[in-house]
Amino acid sequence: MDNSVEEVKKRIDIVDFIGGFVALKKFGRNFKAPCPFHQEKTPSFIVSPERQIWHCFGACQEGGDVIKFLMKWENITFYEALKELADKLGIRLKKTDLEDRTWKKKQRFFTINSLVGEFYHYLLTKHKIGEKALDYLKNRKINRKIIDTFMLGYSPSSWDSLLKFLKKKGFGEEESHEAGLLVKSGRGDFYDRFRKRLMFPLKDPRDNTLGFSGRILGKEGEAKYINTPETPIYHKRETFFGINLSKDAIKKNNQAILVEGEFDMISCFQEGIANVVAVKGSAVTKEQLMLLKRYTNKIVLSLDADFSGEETTKRAIVDAENLDFDVSVVTFDFAKDPDEAIKKDSEMFKKIVKKPIPIYDFIIDLSIKKNKGQDAFSKKNIGNEVIPFIANIKNPIVRSYYVKKLAEVLEVETYAIELLIKKQLYKRKAKQQVVLIKKSSEKDRYQLLQMYVLSLIFQSEKPFTMLEKIFKILDEEDFSTVSYKKLLQRFSNFKTASPDLQSNQENWQEKFASFLPSELIPVFNELTLFDIAIFDQNILEKELEKIICEFKRLSLKRRIKNKIDDVPEVKRLAKLLSEMEKRLIVL
Repeated sequence: MDNSVEEVKKRIDIVDFIGGFVALKKFGRNFKAPCPFHQEKTPSFIVSPERQIWHCFGACQEGGDVIKFLMKWENITFYEALKELADKLGIRLKKTDLEDRTWKKKQRFFTINSLVGEFYHYLLTKHKIGEKALDYLKNRKINRKIIDTFMLGYSPSSWDSLLKFLKKKGFGEEESHEAGLLVKSGRGDFYDRFRKRLMFPLKDPRDNTLGFSGRILGKEGEAKYINTPETPIYHKRETFFGINLSKDAIKKNNQAILVEGEFDMISCFQEGIANVVAVKGSAVTKEQLMLLKRYTNKIVLSLDADFSGEETTKRAIVDAENLDFDVSVVTFDFAKDPDEAIKKDSEMFKKIVKKPIPIYDFIIDLSIKKNKGQDAFSKKNIGNEVIPFIANIKNPIVRSYYVKKLAEVLEVETYAIELLIKKQLYKRKAKQQVVLIKKSSEKDRYQLLQMYVLSLIFQSEKPFTMLEKIFKILDEEDFSTVSYKKLLQRFSNFKTASPDLQSNQENWQEKFASFLPSELIPVFNELTLFDIAIFDQNILEKELEKIICEFKRLSLKRRIKNKIDDVPEVKRLAKLLSEMEKRLIVL
């Protein structure tokens, strides 16, 4: 193909690009942040400006270049990510094999769903079969403009009307079934998934139709809503209803209002509250929050006012805090949900939305209502319910404020709250340590130290100097990983072949990378990004020596075990091991 891929990567600085999605902080030669692709408290996501790569050393272990980041962030194929970046830069892509089967399949499903959306919309708005559903919408005070804007539709009670329509359009039964539009019976026959339902198209921020949600208009006893099942393009946990229409307003207002139902979202939108989306189901997921993070860092939860809604609100808080959202809540007691509130008193609802309650005030108020007594045990229950949330607050100013507020509510000194928070954090840390202890072993630590020591070299401003310092104690045989040994050999050759770098060791990483065979480049990339706690030029000699000595001790134990039949060599290594253990005691 043409060199579009290299041109895209060359013209986009990875730190600037990823920094637009994630709050990066300088960390030695690299940049660091909590990984945006999984939940974590200790930052493990590293970006290298020199190598123009990123890597997560936490749970997901993902990594790559700027294209791979966009693929992960938006859950799109390589070609889609490349095309989006190329369009942004004004680079024209030629026809290429990179237009992979996955992308073509997704495009095919988008086309099917778009046609089906038009089919349902036509039946609702222009065919007498949809008159009952249209009357239902009018009774709910949904106007025609909104019906067209959201492309609302109607699926008839027929078992095969959509099936016949899709066949006429050239789509087979199996393909339509995979898209979630048909159901396959036990006999192998196919029939329409949605029947006699008001249809809501579910779209992504690019306005692609991912699937549908169908609301029953018929008899009671049937499921109120039926949604498209999981398909190659529809994933319930990653989707918001209305995001395609509200994303610009969310960006403009720097705030997203989250509601539960489609009608809640539509009613808000119709009343001019455009920065609103509806969650699919009762739980706000981390994947949905990550989608919103592209547009804002402020969310307002306006969920149903029943107990389920309140619990949903509470469950979303931890994920939102970890993703550094500013969270608040809208509460009202004159209606069960936003749709009903707007119909009863739209002006009152608008005023309430403009003055949301900060999330931690909401939690405290909720707990007070639940534990109404003024006795010590009621106050103890309030503390037990609220403190786990306050312990999650990262900002020390915000945490201090709520420590004082809770202390006033419970009529205790602030130190009592702070003590309970410390206990809460200690319990969490203890649990984490137990997990780590169970998972770790001497073998794991030996492997970790190999990575650590090589990272000290490859992240150093003066790698040759660091190499000499480390190899006063270590030698090549101390490394058990074959790729690490090969990398060290290459680095030694590189040092010899680069006399100009002996005096000036700056900006050496790219030169060394070009010196490596392709199979060693991923290993080198990982080591240049590996998260090490102490790696600047002010490392204390004693700390560095302690690390190297422990590495040497573990290496000698391994080498003794491997050479058990070679008595003279075992004796020699045992003597070295004894010396190293004595040295560690002194250190």
